[in-house]
Amino acid sequence: MPSSGTHSSHEFRPQPWRDRRMEIILGNLLRTGVLISGAVVLWGACIYLYRHGHEMANYKIFRGEPSDFRTIPGVLRSVAGGHGRGWIQLGLLLLISTPIARVAFSIVGFTIERDRMYVAFTVIVLAILLYSLLGSGFTF
Repeated sequence: MPSSGTHSSHEFRPQPWRDRRMEIILGNLLRTGVLISGAVVLWGACIYLYRHGHEMANYKIFRGEPSDFRTIPGVLRSVAGGHGRGWIQLGLLLLISTPIARVAFSIVGFTIERDRMYVAFTVIVLAILLYSLLGSGFTF
């Protein structure tokens, strides 16, 4: 149908198939992220229990988290060394990154839909998420 000239070419027209498709993609992204992180944690637990399952726990002495697990490069070195605790930490990092990936993908989806207001809000949410991780001592 030809345009009558009374409607702007940038008028908002919701397209349910796009919204529904984006919901499906985001749902699959979250589901996949959780399943992968759970599998990685399970793999690490199996390695850890295989190597240390026979050791007796000493609850009288507190041993904090080793410094290798406080940074992403340290976790990756531990994984490369085949350590179970490193794999468990990697799974937890993947679990933390799953909602961040969802927010980043939402920015892409809203950009495709040309919804500037939601792009702006989602960028703010992503900035807050990243600041809460990076600003709280989560170092790279």
